Amino acid sequence: MKLSREEVEHIADLSKLTLSEEEITRFQGQLSAILEHFDRLQELETEDIPPTATVLPLRSVMREDDARPPLDREKVLENAPEAEDGCFRVPAVLE
Repeated sequence: MKLSREEVEHIADLSKLTLSEEEITRFQGQLSAILEHFDRLQELETEDIPPTATVLPLRSVMREDDARPPLDREKVLENAPEAEDGCFRVPAVLE
């Protein structure tokens, strides 16, 4: 499908783009080539192909939930801006 110059200008206007003469000519060819690829894809017989969310096999990316010993409290609180009685001290969010 060959786009006309006016169609490219209309697309640019809808996109709020200001194009030079060179850009209009270049985009006319590029956009026309893209639409031709879509036309070829439309010719493919896809009636017997089931809808697919992904072509990759499904697998969990989460690690197993293994029980581990807890972190050392003193080591955790080393980077806390403020700590009190073995806990993080944070500013009150309610009055």
